[in-house]
Formats: sequence, C-alpha cells, structure tokens
Amino acid sequence: MNRPQRDEVLITEAGIQLDRALFPLLVGIGRFGPIGVVDLADRAGRDYTTVSRQLAKLEDSGLIERRGSPADRRVREAIISPKGKAMTDRLDAARERIGRAIFASWEEGEMDEFVRLMQKFADAIKDAPSADGGQDA
Repeated sequence: MNRPQRDEVLITEAGIQLDRALFPLLVGIGRFGPIGVVDLADRAGRDYTTVSRQLAKLEDSGLIERRGSPADRRVREAIISPKGKAMTDRLDAARERIGRAIFASWEEGEMDEFVRLMQKFADAIKDAPSADGGQDA
C-alpha cells in the first residue's frame, strides 16, 4: 500500500503535476499543519534537512506557505496554501474513486469485517510499546 508507485497512480488519477517525493509532504501539511519541519520529517520518515529542501520547492510552487510559530519563534511552520488545498482536494477525490473501484466487488459483510479488523489493527498499533519501551501517543 505504501509503495511509491501507488503515489504515482494517485497523482495521475488526480490529474495533477507534482513530484512524487513532494506528494506525502504536501498531504502531511494539509492534514497536520501548521507543522514544523522536524515534526513533518519524523512523520514522513525522512531526514529533516531533506524535508527542509523539499518544503522550499513546495513553497516556490505556491503550494505551501511558511511562517514563524506563534508558540516558538525558533520554529518555522508550514501551512497549506489555497493552491495546495485545491491540489489535496483533487488527490482526495482521486483516492476515493480508486477506493470505490477496489471495493466495488466486495460484499457488504466483507466490508464490515474489513472495517472491524482495521479498527482492531489501529487500536493494537496505538497501544503497542514504542521502540524505547514506552507507549506511543
């Protein structure tokens, strides 16, 4: 599910022009922003210096804006711009079309069971100890 080729399919289905490497960052900013580069890098599983360069590309494209954090003046937060929001809306619509096509042949009971098991899986991950032995939040 997380293969980069799936991102390319989604980008194509949405009919947008976006570097595949920038895709998860734009979506992350749309979902979690305003967000600092370190937090975004952690969520994306990338080095913060790489993410910082990629954010500059998103900003140059007019898809995000950067501003100082009201809580910590040392942090610059990324927020999605109206142009970026329009792009993530197109991605969301494409994701829904793809999902509907995938689940079209499933019976209602299968879908109910899938949702139940996904919730069980999500709950187990949420409650699992982190790598440092503590509970993840």
